[in-house]
Amino acid sequence: MKTWKKILAFALAAGMSLSLLSGCGTTTTGGDTGSPAPSGSTAPSESAQPSGEQTASFTTVEEGKLHMSTNATFPPYEMTTDDGSFEGIDVEVAQAIAEKLGLELVVDDMGFDAALTAVQTGQSDIAMAGITVTDEREEVMDFSESYATGVQVVIVKEDSPIQTIDDLANADMIGCQAATTGYIYASDTPENGGYGEDHVTAYDSGALAVMALVNDQIDAVIIDNEPAKAFVEQYEGLKILETPWVEEEYAIGVAKGNTALLDAINSAMDELKADGTFQAIVDKYITAE
Repeated sequence: MKTWKKILAFALAAGMSLSLLSGCGTTTTGGDTGSPAPSGSTAPSESAQPSGEQTASFTTVEEGKLHMSTNATFPPYEMTTDDGSFEGIDVEVAQAIAEKLGLELVVDDMGFDAALTAVQTGQSDIAMAGITVTDEREEVMDFSESYATGVQVVIVKEDSPIQTIDDLANADMIGCQAATTGYIYASDTPENGGYGEDHVTAYDSGALAVMALVNDQIDAVIIDNEPAKAFVEQYEGLKILETPWVEEEYAIGVAKGNTALLDAINSAMDELKADGTFQAIVDKYITAE
C-alpha cells in the first residue's frame, strides 16, 4: 500500500454490521414536532429536540427546516428518482433526524465541493454526501459521530492491464470525483503516495468518471465501493479490483462551532441506531453478500 493509505478500522455503532447511515421517515419519537426552531432564534427545549436527555437549544438556517446539502449522484447514498425527487441512505437518515428534531427536511443538490462549502457559509445546516472526515476538513467543519465505514475501490475494464492496486502506478490517466479524498490522495505526488496531478482527472461526479472509463478516455476510476457496484452493474465490461484502495470514516458535516445542532444530531442518530431504524434503511439499500 502507498504510505498515505492507512487502512482506518473504525468501529461503528453497536449492531451496525455494514454501518452505513439511515433512518426512515416514519420513525418519529422526538419532541413536539409542531414547534420547530425559528431560524436565528433559540428552539424551545421541549420541541425540535431529540427524544431523551437532549435539552440544549440550536438554530437552523431557515425556520422549521433542516437544510441538507448533498451531491445526488452517489448511489445508494443519494440519488435522484425519475420524478426528480431524492432517495438513498443519506436522504433517509437525514429525514429521520429532521423528524426527531421537529423539522422539515430540505435537500439541496449541488456539486460535492459546493455541498461542503454550503455548510461552512451558513447556506445549509448539514452536509451528507458520503463525506470522509479528514484533518483538513475538521479545520473548517465539525462532524457527527461516524455512521459508516467507506471503502474506496478501483473500477477498470475487464480486459484492462490494470489487474491489481499496484498496477495503478502504470496508468496513464485515473478518474476521480472532484474534491473527494480519492482525488486528493490520488493526485498527490508519488513521493507522498499519489500518482501526480498529470495522471489524475477530476470529474464533477463519479458517474461522469465512469462514463469516461467506458469511452476509453481514462484507464481506471477510484470511487467508493457501493456506488462502484452500482456502476459495474449498469455498464457491461467493467469490474472492481479485489483489493480495496483505502478505507475511511463517513460522518455528517455541520458548521464549525455549531455544537448545539451537532449534539442534537448525535442524540438523534443514537436513537435511530438503538431502535433499529438505522440498520433497516441500510438493509433496504444494501443486501449483505
